[in-house]
Amino acid sequence: MIEGNKSDTTNFNSPFRGTGGSIVEKSSFVSTRNSCKLCAPLGASLVFKGIEGCVPLIHGSQGCATYIRRYMISHYKEPVDIASSNFSEESTIYGGSRNFITGINNIIKQYKPKVIGIASTCLSETIGEDIPGHIHNYKEENVNIGAKLPTFIHASTPSYCGSHAEGFHNTVLATVKSLAEFENVRNKITILPGMVSPADIRYLKELLEDFDIKYTLFPDYSETLDNEYTAEYQLIPTGGTTVHDIQRIGNSKATIEFGSSFNKSFSRLKDKSSVQTAGEWLESSFYIKNYQMPLPIGINTTDKFIEVLKTVSGVELPESHRKERGRLVDAYIDAHKYVFGKKALLYGEEDFVTAMADWCKEIGVEPFFIKGADFETLKEKADEFQPDFLLGNSKGYYIARERKIPLVRVGFPIHDRFGANRMHHIGYRGTQELFDRVVNALIEYKQENSPIGYKYL
Repeated sequence: MIEGNKSDTTNFNSPFRGTGGSIVEKSSFVSTRNSCKLCAPLGASLVFKGIEGCVPLIHGSQGCATYIRRYMISHYKEPVDIASSNFSEESTIYGGSRNFITGINNIIKQYKPKVIGIASTCLSETIGEDIPGHIHNYKEENVNIGAKLPTFIHASTPSYCGSHAEGFHNTVLATVKSLAEFENVRNKITILPGMVSPADIRYLKELLEDFDIKYTLFPDYSETLDNEYTAEYQLIPTGGTTVHDIQRIGNSKATIEFGSSFNKSFSRLKDKSSVQTAGEWLESSFYIKNYQMPLPIGINTTDKFIEVLKTVSGVELPESHRKERGRLVDAYIDAHKYVFGKKALLYGEEDFVTAMADWCKEIGVEPFFIKGADFETLKEKADEFQPDFLLGNSKGYYIARERKIPLVRVGFPIHDRFGANRMHHIGYRGTQELFDRVVNALIEYKQENSPIGYKYL
């Protein structure tokens, strides 16, 4: 399912971004009964967790930070510290500058961060908080200790203008615009992977290193949100893209940007002439070739990603990854009889759903998803579509339970299973793991619902 509140005309069985399958566009919007989206500052916080030494600060009420921490901790099973400027009734009326200064001072005193990432909320945006002005004033008042001040990054992320996915993309853009510099040294490529798992990020690093490509990957929360055990508690977990590397992004010889919803980001909704994405901004500002492509889930989209890597590196696909592709093709052949003709109900972020829908068509599964609807609408339309399984995060579990069909958990958030931060989705390897999980879910369902059961395939 794709988030959004637009009124659309009903359109059954029409293709969406070339995926085929079935898509329903809502005929009207009345109210949200069980929203599929999460808040924009959550996406911003995820990006900030991908910067080395960064502490996120939510400029708004305490409840916003608590909500975000709850979702991230439940999914990643890691400590997640997110500060709040803790708006009260008084700050809502008279402004939050005092709360902002107190919050910054407390973060510096307790954490000694290299970076403070500041995300606005619906409340602070509605009352017109001038966060860039607050940052400027704070620096001016502390000019004598300027060398000791952390780097400040600000992202405008009111949830009434978008979901967590928009908040993520907008924060990547805000960070790159704030820090990237140009020195005309074209020796690296930049990867903007989008909202993927820590395991996906580690896979990308491995692939790039096997291609012998020098790179900057941003954001990189592969360690900060999936770290090793340490005897002492780390106030700020190790890992993340360094400020220095983000500054050097302006010198990249190419950018690879994953996603499918670029033309829907809320920055473009506010200003149709504005540059929407970090990759587009780098291309227009520093003349860096930008390769935009869907998340590489499935053989076809991964092949396209590999072709770009071959182009920018001049290196052929390493043998180990060629064999991974061959094993995936073999698995498709072996299990085709289990998945062909099945129907899948998809929901989640647009980038993710679009990539998953393409992959479903690739393996012979008919994808079904709804634009601009909540879970209750999705549940109602499922009665017409009669899916064989659900493909999405934990929030759709009640639909699968009521229909007594499998839910293959993917994406974010996954609250009711362990290991979400180590779940692969992208590349040949990630596709293999996804395919195995889908096939086994269908086999298990058939086995459990057989009148006699069976032990041998």
